[in-house]
Amino acid sequence: MSRVALLCHSTNPRGGVVHALELADALESLGHEATVHAPDASGRGFFRATACATVAVPATPLAGTASTAALVEARIEDYLRHFADPAHRRFDVFHAQDGISANALATLKARGLIDGFVRTVHHVDTFADPRVAALEDRSIMAADVHCVVSATWRDALAARYGLAATLVGNGVDRVRFSPQPQPGDATLRRRLGLGGGPVFLAVGGVEARKNTVRLLEAFVRVHGSLPGAQLVIAGGSSLLDHGTTQARFAAVLAASGLPDHAVLRLGPMADDDMPALYRNADALLFPSLVEGFGLVVLEAMACGLPVVTSRIAPFTDYLAAEDVLWCHPEQVSSIADAMVLSRVPEVRAAFRSRGIAVAARHGWDAVARAHLTLYATLGAAAYA
Repeated sequence: MSRVALLCHSTNPRGGVVHALELADALESLGHEATVHAPDASGRGFFRATACATVAVPATPLAGTASTAALVEARIEDYLRHFADPAHRRFDVFHAQDGISANALATLKARGLIDGFVRTVHHVDTFADPRVAALEDRSIMAADVHCVVSATWRDALAARYGLAATLVGNGVDRVRFSPQPQPGDATLRRRLGLGGGPVFLAVGGVEARKNTVRLLEAFVRVHGSLPGAQLVIAGGSSLLDHGTTQARFAAVLAASGLPDHAVLRLGPMADDDMPALYRNADALLFPSLVEGFGLVVLEAMACGLPVVTSRIAPFTDYLAAEDVLWCHPEQVSSIADAMVLSRVPEVRAAFRSRGIAVAARHGWDAVARAHLTLYATLGAAAYA
């Protein structure tokens, strides 16, 4: 049995955190001991209950005006204070899911407090601040073993850093995310004020890499022929500052002439509500410009929801030509055309069945087993 410490940047419902929690639960089901850690500034703990153990690391309060560099450095220090206690380091494997936690583990390694660590690179961010950019590079280069969730980022690590990374993939819980209607679906629809539709769902908040401004512009075009349509944007809890993109979004919305309630920004949703939210939608809109994998695509597919997404990697790594409605993410007209096509009944039926089949190929058990193989190599790599 292995004792695995998984470290995340926060307790918020972001893709990397979801991945860590699901991986830990799957490791537990295979007979291992997994504990997910994260700095917890809110004091509320992780956003959902888990089978695995979790540790909400005490986090230093910061002013809302704190820079990204100050935030990153503070969260690294939060981790270092926590793991300074030897009782908190009683693990066989330390595994970072992001740059913040990986920098903390890199410092622990430099101090001789741990032998080495694994780093999952979900994607590589680009930062204008040279301090943050240097920390991003350190978080990758200092790790002893690397894994990625898509072939795209495996190739990127090889090209940018000369590193060999193991592809471990991603999964979806098909018990939770199911096309079968549940009694709570109608309750959620009424609570959110969803009308007759169609309901176009976007998950991830208003961010530049989520391409939310172009998505809104596409919705404005489509709304002219579908006056009952609603754009629902869920999620958006982030450590980074997205103020510029959110201001552009607000300006486009103000000038759009759309009626009240045509666009709903829900913010972070309760985890228990997400399957019902997918089932209440008519299509998932995910025209991202940059993604590590796009876990919400699998979640939507498992719920039988047609998906509109970008014809770019990493989506093209694991989705076939006929699995989703593809769009060119930098062309508003392409996004709008895919939205309209998602309303054709025979198209909807075809993508529903294909999506369910795609989701069935991505289980967390296989992801966990791939990690166990990777963990076995950590000791040799740390002393290489």
